[in-house]
Amino acid sequence: MKTTSHLKQVLAQGQFAVTAEAGPPKGCDPEVIHKKAEILRGSVDAVNVTDNQTGIVRMSSMAACALLLRAGIEPVLQMVVRDRNRIALQSDILGAAALGIQNVMCLSGDHQTFGNQPGAMGVFDLDSIQFVATVKKMRDEGVILGGDPLTSAPPMFIGAAANPFADPLPFRVTRLAKKIKAGADFIQTQCIFNLPRFKEFMTMVRDRGLDRQVAILGGITPIKSVGMAKYMAEKVAGMDVPPEIIARINGVPKKNQREEGLKIVQETIQALREIEGVRGIHIMAIEWEEAVPQIVKEAGLLPRPEVSGDGGPHAG
Repeated sequence: MKTTSHLKQVLAQGQFAVTAEAGPPKGCDPEVIHKKAEILRGSVDAVNVTDNQTGIVRMSSMAACALLLRAGIEPVLQMVVRDRNRIALQSDILGAAALGIQNVMCLSGDHQTFGNQPGAMGVFDLDSIQFVATVKKMRDEGVILGGDPLTSAPPMFIGAAANPFADPLPFRVTRLAKKIKAGADFIQTQCIFNLPRFKEFMTMVRDRGLDRQVAILGGITPIKSVGMAKYMAEKVAGMDVPPEIIARINGVPKKNQREEGLKIVQETIQALREIEGVRGIHIMAIEWEEAVPQIVKEAGLLPRPEVSGDGGPHAG
């Protein structure tokens, strides 16, 4: 069994990491995951698999991660506390480790009322910070909550999310600090469109020395159309799409809006590479995985680094 996360090694070697996202299908066809794996192969260091994102029923994240792993792609298992109590969360961490999954993102999850099962009961037995601390306890101490010993510990590389665009900003930095203290090894941020705000966030992060304690990957989302830009700005909680971005997309013919969105992505990536404390990018090309290889290539981030000693498959 692979014992060391490839993503962890890339970051440990000081490389600028690249991760992407693959949403599972609203069905059970494994070919959907296989096709996404082939699109992303060689362009990224690891691939997040979302966990019933926006509260919509999809193939389980763990099953999709197992399919990626079988295809030779390193997965990042996203797990939300919305749907599981502490028994299920810990059980699934052990199951994921047994399958060879080495990376986990500990998340709250979009509230179920936003999805296609609004009557579902939210669990939220632990919050996302407590979940991070739980996985760290299992990994580092070899025990579960309550102290009962494990016969083997899950060697998870632990991730968490940060939203620099929610208010108040100082609280977002404090929340990040709490996740780091709980045990987060890497952070993936909300999509970055408002660069001045993100730079202000990173200044506050550096002032507290948090950038030296965790690997921060800036979130990137290519905009396909002015309609998508307006929807994210108006309907998606915690998203900050400035009016000038919407105007820029709207200022080109409809047939050229995707291309303009990709130009904005490149400008954002180059800006992020110049911000002290940013250790990589996380590309969330929502159901547009085909754009990821082009984005990474045009950003000059190929080839992805090979690392020694991981003994298993990875996305590079």
